[in-house]
Amino acid sequence: MAIAAARAASGKKARDVLVLDMREVFTLTDYFVICSGNTDRQVGSILEAVEENLAERGAKPVRREGEEHRRWVLLDYIDIVVHIFREEERRYYEIERLWKDAPAVEWESDQDKAKSL
Repeated sequence: MAIAAARAASGKKARDVLVLDMREVFTLTDYFVICSGNTDRQVGSILEAVEENLAERGAKPVRREGEEHRRWVLLDYIDIVVHIFREEERRYYEIERLWKDAPAVEWESDQDKAKSL
């Protein structure tokens, strides 16, 4: 599910899409998906793509936060938490640094990597 969320975000041109394995460092969820958008509109587009993609897999978020202002949107699916930031907020909060002990999960296929180059 985390990889599906990452791919959905990437499909909407999300920047710096990262999947962190939280199982050893955080007891409340298994994975974080973290990504950025340039504008409020792009954050909304990423949000919709992630929700639609995971809904097709039978998942609905149990909690949503930040949707109104679209600066930092959080979708909580219990096992995964998706963080969609505006780039400025992501730099400010430095969530990756906060969870630096969580290993990153490889999620891009070789085709995905070639497209982003």
